[in-house]
Order: sequence, then C-alpha cells, then structure tokens
Amino acid sequence: MAKDDLLREASQALHLAGIEDARREARLLLCWATGRDLGGLLSLDGVEPLQASRFAEALKRRLDREPLAFITGETGFWTLDLETGRDTLIPRADSESLIEALLDVCPDRNAPLSILDLGTGTGCLLLAALSEYPQATGVGVDLSPQAAALARRNAIRTGLEKRSVFLAGSWADALSGRFDIVLSNPPYIETRDLAGLMPEVVQYEPARALDGGVDGLEAYRILCASLLALLVPGGYGILEMGIGQIDSVSALGAANGLRDVAHKVDLGGVERALVLQSGA
Repeated sequence: MAKDDLLREASQALHLAGIEDARREARLLLCWATGRDLGGLLSLDGVEPLQASRFAEALKRRLDREPLAFITGETGFWTLDLETGRDTLIPRADSESLIEALLDVCPDRNAPLSILDLGTGTGCLLLAALSEYPQATGVGVDLSPQAAALARRNAIRTGLEKRSVFLAGSWADALSGRFDIVLSNPPYIETRDLAGLMPEVVQYEPARALDGGVDGLEAYRILCASLLALLVPGGYGILEMGIGQIDSVSALGAANGLRDVAHKVDLGGVERALVLQSGA
C-alpha cells in the first residue's frame, strides 16, 4: 500500500477525532507499525500488508483516545527510552524540570549521591538522575507492585540496574536510613477535576497516580511530614506540583522544618519543581 495514502487518511481521521498534531501522530504510528524511525520513514516506498494491518489496529486504538505511549509500549524521558504500561503514568516533559532542579542544586556530577524516588512509576525520575550522576545509587518505591516491576525492567533497559532498587510499598513506610535526595511526582489533581481531564488521561492512566484528594495536597502533607526523617542534614527534597500549588506546598514544608530554596519552571513557564532542604 502507498505510504502517503495511509498517512493522509490516518491524519484526517485523527484530526476529526480531535487529536492535536494529527499528521505527526500518524507518522509516529506508521513508524511503530513498520519498525522505522522518522528518518527511515522518508525512504519507505510501500507498506507491506502485515505492516498495514498493524498500522490500522494501532490507528483504531488511537482514535479511541488510547495514548500513543501505551500503543507503542514506550516513550522518551530526559535522555532515556523507557517502557510504559497501564499501571503507571506516562512520563511527561514537565517532570524533567525536577532533574534540571537537581542538577542546579547538586552541580558535582561525580557526587556519590543516595537518591530516593517516592511514587516512582516507570522509574523515570530516579533513572534520569542516575544517568547524570554515575557514582549515585537509588531506591524507587511505588504502591503498585506492577509499577515497581516495570521500573525494574526500565533499569535493565537503561543499563542502570546495578545502581538502583525498586520496591512496592506505601510511600516511605518500608524504608529505613536517610538519603541525600528525595524525588517525587505525587498525585496532585483535585478529585473534582479528574473527570474533566483529557480522555487519554482519565480513561487510560491510573487514577491513584492522579488523585490528590479534595484540595490536591493530600500526598504533599504525607511527603512533607516524612522528608525531615528521610533526608540527611542539608539534603534536598524535590517535588513536582500542579499549577498554582507551589506556595501551599512550600508552606507545608516550612511547617515541617524544611526550607524552600529553589523553584524550577517547566517549558510552559509553570512553576513545576519545588526544592526543599532539611536543616544543616
């Protein structure tokens, strides 16, 4: 079948379904179906019947608003290529601001940091941090055993399995010891707002990783109450948050003996990462 015909028809269908950047999404789906990257797609002459069938099935799933990362089973985060699955949130570029904040407060890339990632999901934050600090080690914890298992597979996939451990548990309940860095992207969406999220999110991603309670701050209360005991003196807790939440979370940190030392904005200009420091 002709590549251009498939892309044109798919782009039109995706556009009519309300999917932004429909042309790009069609190309990415065809890349996955044919096993090529975007550059390789340019030199593709025709699409074989089995590839066309695979593309048609993927397109149907995308038209049902299933996220592209769940169809392909992978996504990029920072400099890493990660496996994705329905038991975790899809890593987003907004979360990369936490890694940028970490690099700002810990400029020594050879520091032997100990890092804890609470609510690790795919393991994206911990693995991205370990990729930047070759002497660092880390622990990732997620409530879902399936998510912890996926994060372990991502550690192997990225060659970071010897410096990382992933556990299933509720926040830091099963942990002892202290860490130089605690990272977390907790649930922070107000419960009443969940139903209004994009279909890709509300229909396919796990609600437990999104629902931050009545005011969106439920997880932060737990985290801020735990950080002082989890961090070494002078250690940093780096938390992701939603739009307009940074002052409230900063106040929660202060109430628990933590200093607000830095904010980091995402690509959209939203204050996305808050850096809290324990007392020296």
